[in-house]
Amino acid sequence: MRLRLLLSAVFLPLFLAGAAYFGVWAADTASADSPGRGTLVVVAVVCGALALLAAADLLVVNRRLRDERGSATL
Repeated sequence: MRLRLLLSAVFLPLFLAGAAYFGVWAADTASADSPGRGTLVVVAVVCGALALLAAADLLVVNRRLRDERGSATL
């Protein structure tokens, strides 16, 4: 459980940074540039989706750890 917490805490900011980086890159891409704007938008969206997944996992793991601590003291 703690490994999931660590992985989510590490990868959440990385995926957020990736989404922002590829989004800005896509916005600055000209029509003749390679990679194309569509490809960069897809990568930015995938990074954003993975960031949402990491955030949700972080919330779930925190709640489960809190519940384990609460039930251990009873």
